[in-house]
Amino acid sequence: MPISELLTESMTRCHIDAVSKKRVLELASELLAGNNEAMEAEDVFSALLNRERLGSTGIGDGVAIPHCRLAGCEHATALLITLKEPIEFDAIDNRPVDLLCCLLVPEDAATEHLHTLAGLAEMFSQSDIREALRQCTADDELYQRFISLADKRS
Repeated sequence: MPISELLTESMTRCHIDAVSKKRVLELASELLAGNNEAMEAEDVFSALLNRERLGSTGIGDGVAIPHCRLAGCEHATALLITLKEPIEFDAIDNRPVDLLCCLLVPEDAATEHLHTLAGLAEMFSQSDIREALRQCTADDELYQRFISLADKRS
């Protein structure tokens, strides 16, 4: 499924103030769970944190893609966040992160999960896309720019 179909304007946050990896994952968990009545923020946070313990989802160039498969998740959901200030995220290039795209998928959607992650990684590997998203100053602007950039790639 194209990432543009997983992200909604209500799941887009620009210039969030988070001081740590743990805090941004907590905020993401609250937003993701708030979008799905079948999930609890604590369960989402635990699943994201457990995934991070396997290895950081910081892919480099200031980008992280926290993700997990989760029981109780009925449909794949994305959350796009830019941060006011970059935070340490144990990324593969040791650079702090200020651009995150969180992804939750149903527990049995392994193939969809991998395809979506690959598409996100490819998209965020392009410096012009990263910079275009970082220049946004409002949630709706960030959402529209992301959708526009994602649709151009389709």
